[in-house]
Amino acid sequence: MKLLIDSFWRAAIYCLMPRVIGLSLLPLVLTVALSGFLGYMYWDVAVLTVQRWLEASSWLDGVWRWLEGVGFANLKTVVGPLLVIFSVTPLVVVVSLLAVSVLMTPALTRMVMGRRFPQMQRKQGASFVRSVLWSLGSVLLALGAFLLTLPLWLVPPLAMLLPALVWGWLTYRVMAFDVLAEFASQDERHTLMARHRMSLLAIGVITGLMGAAPSLVWASGALFAAAFVILVPVAIWIYTLVFAFSSLWFAHYALAALQALRHEPVQAHVDEVLPAVPLHVSARLGLDPDGVTDVDPRRIP
Repeated sequence: MKLLIDSFWRAAIYCLMPRVIGLSLLPLVLTVALSGFLGYMYWDVAVLTVQRWLEASSWLDGVWRWLEGVGFANLKTVVGPLLVIFSVTPLVVVVSLLAVSVLMTPALTRMVMGRRFPQMQRKQGASFVRSVLWSLGSVLLALGAFLLTLPLWLVPPLAMLLPALVWGWLTYRVMAFDVLAEFASQDERHTLMARHRMSLLAIGVITGLMGAAPSLVWASGALFAAAFVILVPVAIWIYTLVFAFSSLWFAHYALAALQALRHEPVQAHVDEVLPAVPLHVSARLGLDPDGVTDVDPRRIP
């Protein structure tokens, strides 16, 4: 818990650095450009398709008539864009996560290493290609979990809990791997991800809950069409900053845990090479039983 809290505050302070804010602009530009291109190409078609489906749905006729009776006759025109936006939000989040993972996480991890652990050895436990494949595989698993749990989202408590758990698991898988890929060996990475799985998952879940904030901005962009063009990039930038914060949190936590792990075998290795001197031998040689002094090995029986 001490390491978890310490790494949290360090990550929060690092987020205020101009370099971190500057690094967040590149994923923002790429994600906004991709979103704008897809919106320009497919927005009208997607909204029209959803509205036709809503009008053709027989079980929604009663809902529309009731809304017309209470003075919300135009609400049908708002529901279509909202459904499209909420449908593509997971895609935007995944793209933002992958963009931060590829463009920011390595740079942020090196920054943390240079400032806190300048002597740490880089063991290159995973290549860039393997890191990308790991991220894509994790994304596919997370999207599968979303589809399988989608009916459970109708239950109010689970509607808030399940997305945070899935996003938390995805963030934990992607960020922890990317942070350790360059500095830890394969064995060290497996050990750390097994030993600290619950703490790393907790970091992912907390940052997943933080991702609800840009979703509110995203939804506001749908409700206020005039501000849509402005609010959507703001929401994407918040996503980017949230994932940048999670990268820093994972970096501070994982690198500190890696340093502690590398210090663990030192005492065990010394004990194996220089085993403790038995009491009867130390008494014959006049050694201190609680310590080790310089002794000629030829005097030891």
